[in-house]
Amino acid sequence: MPASLLGVHRWFIGALTVFMLSPGVSAQEVVDISLSLEEAIAIARQNNPGFQATRNDEVTADWDVRSAYGALLPSVTSGSAIRWQGPGEQQFGSITAQELGFANQPSFWSSSYSIGLSYNVSGSVLLAPGQAKARRRATRAQVANAGAILVFQVTQQYIAVLRQAEQVKVSEQQLERTAFNLRLAQAQYEVGTASAVEVAQAEVGAGRAEVTVLLDQNQHETTRIRLLQLMGVDLDQPVVLTTPFRLAEPLWSRDELYELGLDGNPNLHALRENHRASEFGVKIAKSAYLPSLSLNTSFSGFSQQATSTDFRVASAEAQSITSINNCLFQNDLFSRLADPLPATDCSRLAFSDADAQAIRDANDVFPFNFTRSPPSATLQISLPIFQGFSRQRQVEAAQVQREDLRHNLREQELALRADIATGLATLRTAYRSALLEERNQATADEQLRLARERFTVGLADFVELLDAESVKAEADRASIAAIFAYHDVLASLESAVGQSLRGNDAAN
Repeated sequence: MPASLLGVHRWFIGALTVFMLSPGVSAQEVVDISLSLEEAIAIARQNNPGFQATRNDEVTADWDVRSAYGALLPSVTSGSAIRWQGPGEQQFGSITAQELGFANQPSFWSSSYSIGLSYNVSGSVLLAPGQAKARRRATRAQVANAGAILVFQVTQQYIAVLRQAEQVKVSEQQLERTAFNLRLAQAQYEVGTASAVEVAQAEVGAGRAEVTVLLDQNQHETTRIRLLQLMGVDLDQPVVLTTPFRLAEPLWSRDELYELGLDGNPNLHALRENHRASEFGVKIAKSAYLPSLSLNTSFSGFSQQATSTDFRVASAEAQSITSINNCLFQNDLFSRLADPLPATDCSRLAFSDADAQAIRDANDVFPFNFTRSPPSATLQISLPIFQGFSRQRQVEAAQVQREDLRHNLREQELALRADIATGLATLRTAYRSALLEERNQATADEQLRLARERFTVGLADFVELLDAESVKAEADRASIAAIFAYHDVLASLESAVGQSLRGNDAAN
């Protein structure tokens, strides 16, 4: 598809605005916009909501691949916490803080951090990237299949609009002929060669032709709206379809089309990719019998700060006094020995202002002056031995799914061969039928001309003219039906083989 078509939908939406803003075009004037089949398909691929929703699955598939590769890397977690504890009596088992000598506990602020690293390796983790890439290929194939379905739907609706346009032309031509027949009957009535009943029959025929025109115009408008709906545009502006669809004798062979279908059918391609992805499902299920390895490390730290250091200063001062008294007692004891020992300088145990300030400085740690906890590391190897046949069930289920997909693929290949064989036969029949109907149309046209001449010179009654008119209208509609039936079958055959079969003569 040409790169220029990527902006066709923007041009298509903006064309109406350009024409409506032009000085020579009034708000009441209607400007037709030309639209080829290729442009309609390009617009639909850009704007159809259903197709866009399917295309979005590729984004998820891409991230599944990234996630599978990311699982091969170690994972890192971190956390932090801040805690406040109010003042009061604490209990440690059956002993209170007061009994331990820690009365009048103040409130505390504490903080902590932790960093953990873990690395897990197993058979499923190692095989996950391959499975994710296979599933991504399957997703892309499914998106391509959805695009092919959209192309088929747009082509069918495009043909339907052309068919209804031709039906409107035939109806309008029939209306012109019935109006001419009415004028002819009235002229014959005035000269006495036709009856009032024949004039009335001509009037009824003209009235029915008007109804047929209205119905065909409504059907044409309905198909046009459905085409715009498939294209994903909300636009009431009439369009002129410019792609011609011509009859061409189908000269392909079954085997030729079947080979094209095996390579190009998007549904078969999607099934093949799903089958390849199922192979990884079997491998991953079997990997449950293999050992797995995990490595975990952690680093942490904490800080705790009291809102008041008075109790710590008082405790330290009381402990200093106790130490001094013990020192004095020990010196007195040493002096009473038969061989006295030298006395210890107890003044060095005295509690000073510097000691109190050191306690206050040591308390100023919240929230980021952490005390580091000892790091830890764990290496674990796990070998599953028996899990109640759950692993074997998973293996069997994966193998069954793989076999189901293989059978489904084979079924679709057989269906493709049958669709191509029946489609090609139907297409050849439709081609010959269209040629015969064109011949019948020419014969009916000649019959109507002769009947009109015979009625004019009085050699035939009006009933014969009406019969000829009915045959002509039926032949016109049958010819249109046969021609577009050929194109409908050809579109289905193109959908089966996954490519256009019309050649350069069918779409210019």
